[in-house]
Amino acid sequence: MQTQTFNISLPKELVKKVDERAKKEYRNRSELIREALRIYMERKDSWDRIFKAGERVMKKMGIKSEDQINEIVYEFRHGRKPC
Repeated sequence: MQTQTFNISLPKELVKKVDERAKKEYRNRSELIREALRIYMERKDSWDRIFKAGERVMKKMGIKSEDQINEIVYEFRHGRKPC
């Protein structure tokens, strides 16, 4: 794995928490931050895929607004149209 070093500014209190967590997990600061970023990126990518799938379904169903989605959800939950 190729690596690149860069500087990052963090609040002192966050650095303290990072260091405490790293110590508990027998890691160094870089390993902990690298893992945290990897998890963050995976979650963001996963949500991006979910939203893209939702957009495809919206298009297929002819839904054009969030208000229409809210109406569909309301009807499903209550078995009727909103007042």
